[in-house]
Amino acid sequence: MSRNPREKRTVNLETWIPKTRLGKLIQEGKITSIEDVFLSGIKISESQIVDSLIPDLQEEVINVNLVQKQTDAGEKSRFKAIVAVGNRDGYIGLGGGKASQVRNAIEKAAVNARLNIIPVKRGCGSWECGCGKPHSVPFEVEGKCGGVRVVIVPGPRGLGLVSSEVAKVILGLAGVKDLWMRSYGSTRTVPSYACAIFDGLRKTYNLITTVDWVK
Repeated sequence: MSRNPREKRTVNLETWIPKTRLGKLIQEGKITSIEDVFLSGIKISESQIVDSLIPDLQEEVINVNLVQKQTDAGEKSRFKAIVAVGNRDGYIGLGGGKASQVRNAIEKAAVNARLNIIPVKRGCGSWECGCGKPHSVPFEVEGKCGGVRVVIVPGPRGLGLVSSEVAKVILGLAGVKDLWMRSYGSTRTVPSYACAIFDGLRKTYNLITTVDWVK
């Protein structure tokens, strides 16, 4: 399920009044790219920061579930949504939100996903390819969340995404086009499965390659 809230985001940016130091620096024009934000090490606390620096951001609803909580007044039902955001060019975010209505839960999850956005290091780590273009991941990474573990293996150019539909959505938003994925554990638990994939993509920056030495 995809959403296109471009018009709403534009209105929010026009009326946006920054409350954090980072937001004020962006509005003053002192920070003009998302790369500068990650290099500065300042935490992103406003979703409008991501919208202003990555205007072509896309959203995909990964999962919506009905959850129930027992209270003194009885059972309380709420909806829990998982949303992924990305620009299909090296940035991905994943977040969750709860609300009494599905629409509000999705909105909360979309905001949370923007606050959790991360860069994804792409490359050509497959020995079968060696083209040097950023179509896959530069090396094998492993992600974990709860009882789910995933192993992301670089693939040659033209292979495509050999993974489940949920993984294809998240990897597509991150801008990864070719890889193999091995999954272990309770992969039917979509929130944990999506989080494990997100954790694996986050770890692409844990290892410094020879290309980073030059930089």
